[in-house]
Amino acid sequence: MTDISFALTLGSITFLLTVIWGGPFLELLRRFKIGKQIRVDGPQTHFTKMGTPTMGGLMIIGPVLVITAILNVVSLVKPVIGRSVLLPLAVLAVFALLGMRDDWEGLRGTNARRGEGMLARYKFLVQVILALGVVLVLYYGLGVHSLALPGNPRKIDLGLLYVPIAVFIIVGMSNAVNFTDGLDGLAGLISATAFAAYGVIAAMQGQFFLARFCFTVVGALFAFLWFNVHPAQLFMGDTGSQPLGATLAVVALMTGQWLLLPVIAIIPVATMLSVVLQIAYFRWTGGKRLFKMAPLHHHFELVGWSETQVVQRFWLVSLLGAMVGIGMALL
Repeated sequence: MTDISFALTLGSITFLLTVIWGGPFLELLRRFKIGKQIRVDGPQTHFTKMGTPTMGGLMIIGPVLVITAILNVVSLVKPVIGRSVLLPLAVLAVFALLGMRDDWEGLRGTNARRGEGMLARYKFLVQVILALGVVLVLYYGLGVHSLALPGNPRKIDLGLLYVPIAVFIIVGMSNAVNFTDGLDGLAGLISATAFAAYGVIAAMQGQFFLARFCFTVVGALFAFLWFNVHPAQLFMGDTGSQPLGATLAVVALMTGQWLLLPVIAIIPVATMLSVVLQIAYFRWTGGKRLFKMAPLHHHFELVGWSETQVVQRFWLVSLLGAMVGIGMALL
């Protein structure tokens, strides 16, 4: 079996296992009444989603951790995954714990009635500390501190400058995917597309262990979408969005093709920018808004697009971005 075939097979197996355990997991969330609180400043149409089970990221992360761990045990006899995959796997787990804390604060914390989780400044500080630890492992443990440019066969060694840049990328992508998680199926589709693109790039570079990991994540995301497409039975929550964004950033950094992130992950990046621009414009003009509402997908909802239209059109843009990104990596 070729390396690519094995990676796709892993994705298919992960999909089947996640779909099978997804139903019981959903019932468990319902039994313990772990239901989403809707932010009071969000679109009024979203109040019908009040009480929908959240923390669905566990449905994605659990199978990925289990399958990758099993394959690493097998690799003691025959190389199947590789130790380098342990880093994005650890990022997935650790940022999931942070996301769970954030989700729990939104459900049972002091700001639960407003649908708000941890204080933003505290969460940001923890993200920076975690990202710094990850980057130090990348730099000193794996020897990853370079940048690949499209059309240039040689990677550029950035030295210590790599550390703050990589921290910024990990924290930025974690929050970007988090902001994207606002409509049924949106964050799942966008994340699956981005991981698939970087899985292809990793395979083209001979990083087959990393490619297999990426397609394992894709399989789990497809299974999650089985329950998350409109009308959603389950929400990803910060438990899923934060670790997916951080892990995607780490995968991009490991391939060296992180300069392509704004192309491959065009929707999360644009969504993040819409929030930053909205806040900056609001403060600069003394109360005026650049968009009808931020993040960007809510703006298009208020313009008149249906939720399904926003998700499908954003996904089409994401697919195009992934195709362009892969093409640029081939130059």
